[in-house]
Amino acid sequence: MDKALHLQIYFLFHLFGTSCAAQADTNSQEGDVKKEPDHICILVVDDEEIVRTTLQEIVEYGGYKCTGASDGKMALEVLNREPVDVVITDIRMPGMDGLVLTETIKKKHDVDVIVITGYGGEFSYEEAMDKGASDFAVKPIRPAELIARLKRVLRERALVAKRKQMEEKLRELTVTDDLTKLYNSRRFFKQLQSEVDRANRYNHPLSLLLLDVDNLKHCNDTHGHLAGDKVLAKLGGVIHSCLRKNDSGYRYGGDEFTVILPETRSSEAIKVAERIRKRFQRIRPLPKPKGNKQTYATVSIGIAEYREGETSTEFARRADEAMYAAKTKGGDQIVFKQEP
Repeated sequence: MDKALHLQIYFLFHLFGTSCAAQADTNSQEGDVKKEPDHICILVVDDEEIVRTTLQEIVEYGGYKCTGASDGKMALEVLNREPVDVVITDIRMPGMDGLVLTETIKKKHDVDVIVITGYGGEFSYEEAMDKGASDFAVKPIRPAELIARLKRVLRERALVAKRKQMEEKLRELTVTDDLTKLYNSRRFFKQLQSEVDRANRYNHPLSLLLLDVDNLKHCNDTHGHLAGDKVLAKLGGVIHSCLRKNDSGYRYGGDEFTVILPETRSSEAIKVAERIRKRFQRIRPLPKPKGNKQTYATVSIGIAEYREGETSTEFARRADEAMYAAKTKGGDQIVFKQEP
């Protein structure tokens, strides 16, 4: 297409784009484009200023925040410093062309790309798709068509994000204990091995807590298993409330729980264990049946600090031995397993 004619067409769109977009809103079955979330950001990349600013105005009229870049290098700079959802790029530009830009964006950023060109005879839809583009259009493009294409890409982008969120939630469910909302033993063994590997690699401290509810069988026998489940759920909540940013809690099995404490010496691990023990100790006794004593919920906690070279199994066994030592001493206390 002749360059002068190309610019003249865009001048016409610049003058009449508002009315065209308004007509598109009237005819659209998707609703008012102005109802789109205002946090969505679009980046228009074109070396022709009149084309770039006109496309920006159309996009902004459509209800979206929009910014511009005059070439691929500038576009990548914008992407590195600002959140962008969709890039609308020309193909023929000095330096990095739009197809190379598209390929680069898809490798480094979670951003969709709409490729547009005034040279439809030289570039194809398939070529743009191979580079990772979400859509391909030929200039001149009507404002209504541009907004419709943009809305479709954003709608598909939202569906992909929702699907990823659901998949992540499903993954979490497979490693989460329903009753306590802590991670389960499957996740524990995997995470413990990862932390042991990291402790060996960087020579960082690592501690482990193993907890067991005292007299849970008596709680179940006296008040029923539902009451016992409430005790376990309460302990799960207490553990979660005592975790620091890098800590993680797990229901190890039955009435046993574990807490992994990365970057933590035994002296600090003892403090974390004591917080858990005291908070759990403050739980009010379960209802007292006639003729029976009140049943208090307490916890025994064993602590082990990782020793260089030992396996994750050996590490966990030392914490388990410390926990049993705490129960042997009467429960409701903490034992640090220092010796092999």
